[in-house]
Amino acid sequence: MAHPNAPGHAAPAAPAPPWPLLHAVARIADAPLSQIAERLREALLPFTGGDALVIFTEECTGRPQKKAGNKDVTARVSVAELQQLRESLAGHPHWQGEALIAGRDRRVQALSYPPSNAILVITYPDEAKARTPDTGKDPGTGGTAEAGGGPGAEDDTAAMVRYLWDLAAGRIQEKVSDAPPSYLVESRAASAERLRVTSELVDLHSTTLETLLAAARSPSLDDAAARASVTDLAARALVELRTHNDRTADQIEEPVASAFERLRDDLRPLTRFGGVDVQFIEPPLNGRALPGEVAVAARAVVRGLLLAMMEQPEVRRVRTQWDCDGENLLISVRDDGDGGLSAESPAMGRLQRRVQALAGRMEVDLQPGWGSDISVTLPLDPPSSPGDVAGWELAARELEVLQLLAAGQRNRSIAAALTISENTVKFHVRNLFRKLGVASRSEAIALAHSRGLR
Repeated sequence: MAHPNAPGHAAPAAPAPPWPLLHAVARIADAPLSQIAERLREALLPFTGGDALVIFTEECTGRPQKKAGNKDVTARVSVAELQQLRESLAGHPHWQGEALIAGRDRRVQALSYPPSNAILVITYPDEAKARTPDTGKDPGTGGTAEAGGGPGAEDDTAAMVRYLWDLAAGRIQEKVSDAPPSYLVESRAASAERLRVTSELVDLHSTTLETLLAAARSPSLDDAAARASVTDLAARALVELRTHNDRTADQIEEPVASAFERLRDDLRPLTRFGGVDVQFIEPPLNGRALPGEVAVAARAVVRGLLLAMMEQPEVRRVRTQWDCDGENLLISVRDDGDGGLSAESPAMGRLQRRVQALAGRMEVDLQPGWGSDISVTLPLDPPSSPGDVAGWELAARELEVLQLLAAGQRNRSIAAALTISENTVKFHVRNLFRKLGVASRSEAIALAHSRGLR
């Protein structure tokens, strides 16, 4: 019997290579983190449709969301919504149905990636039906979770969607694991800014709610007066909330006296109804003007400390004082309680991180039976730009440790800031001594300062 490829026999036509798909796979494999969502969406569109795509991965701390498509979805989707949807997957690789995304219920399908606990979410407009690879069902008919589809074309579609998603999720995991120092610095800056904004809003709303509760519970007000006070306070808080962003964004510098007076105004309703006598010691009128971010942080820290102190039932008086030494804003907040304020509480930890974000220091002195005395130092000048330290050949983590060391942090504070153990900090410090050619912390700090690290 003659072979099909033997002379005289025509060779069968080779199948055409799926060039668009191969190009899409190559683009995902080569994508930087900033473009991986857009490239994955381009690759998935022929198989899934949809108007927006969101990737949620906690490994990429600076930008846990990677988004592409409809701006109404990508600009409004929240981490809380994505976390709730991830929980609804309940161990299934694929889920479809209606979920709260970007502020309202939407038709979605979601795929998980167990190695990093990441999820992919594809949203659909109300009038569209999702192309669900596992079942072909409309997500609007109710949520379903499938481990796999039946035989036929849907199996191929599901397998292709799963392959492309696994490729993108694995690529994200790989890029984060091998991230260069510049990415780590950017990621930490993004995380710090997110923490700053969250802390500011938490402090602002905590003050508002505490003030409303204090007015409602005040024994000096009858029902009508309490309702009127609560209504007035709520209206003022709403106006303050709407103008807060513009006010803080536009404020580049603020005289220290007016910044302190604004603090007094912010706290006046709380001090009026809170049952605690708050004494304000004003800063010098000729004190140096405060950068906008320092003024905002200072007020937020004092608000947070005051709320924490007022939670102690035995506290009757609190004194807050601002001062300046030409280079720093010096804040002192003291109560007359029994010294039982917990320095390890979540609220105090949040304030510590906020102070550290501005290269400041917060010292907590708890004196049992005599009260709590808290001192905060906020530098008025931004940290100097790092000088040329390339010759030291420091790893990214070693550079972070050196920067905190140069800022005057002790091992425990460095460990808390970087979420590592004190033993790990000591290991990095020993490596720094060796690479910098020094024998003590003071020598390392002096050398770091000479290169612009502060």
